[in-house]
Amino acid sequence: MRCILLWGAILWMYSSEIKGLQHVFVLHGKDLHLDVEKPVVLDKKTDFFWRFNTTNYVGKISYNKEIVLFDGYEGRADVFGHNYSLVLKNVQHNDSGDYTAVVTGGKEQRPAEYKVIVQDPVSPVNLTLTSSSSDSCNLTVTCTIVDLNISRTFRCDAHNCSLLEENLSTTDMCSSLIVYLQQDTVFCNHSNEVSWKKSTKVLKSQCDTKSGKIRWHRNNE
Repeated sequence: MRCILLWGAILWMYSSEIKGLQHVFVLHGKDLHLDVEKPVVLDKKTDFFWRFNTTNYVGKISYNKEIVLFDGYEGRADVFGHNYSLVLKNVQHNDSGDYTAVVTGGKEQRPAEYKVIVQDPVSPVNLTLTSSSSDSCNLTVTCTIVDLNISRTFRCDAHNCSLLEENLSTTDMCSSLIVYLQQDTVFCNHSNEVSWKKSTKVLKSQCDTKSGKIRWHRNNE
């Protein structure tokens, strides 16, 4: 899976369309809200369902707007008759999968299809600056993800930074670790599709710094 960098405020749900299927990333423990944007018309011979993966049914809406929630979803899911949307509460990792809005009766119709990925919040990061010589503007910058043996080390001067080494022992982590220089401050950002952590360090005032983005890398390209 290609990881997507997020800037700005922390998000708890993120949606994108990939190859025609709507991908939704949701923060573990939050509520998932799925809409049906295409029109749905029911008659006496048709019913509307929300289906999870291929065989599990979450809820049903009949022609007369009667709503039924199936085993395992009573108390943790809501299906709304006026717009056919689904809310799944307090999502867990085993809620990741394919959610399909289905109209049955005759030829099956699918007015909405989603792939849902539940993610944990990213770990905090620790940013350290070490002077490599008496010239305080030549620094070694190391950004480390707390609780994971993952780090990237850069050599920085007053103008830019270049990658020295990286330790990526967790190869399946879907998140981005980015370091950059702006004015007199070094930033380390760790993000996935639903959360964002950062650490900053201010360079010493005698360094004549210029804004510029450090060469950056993403995990799981």
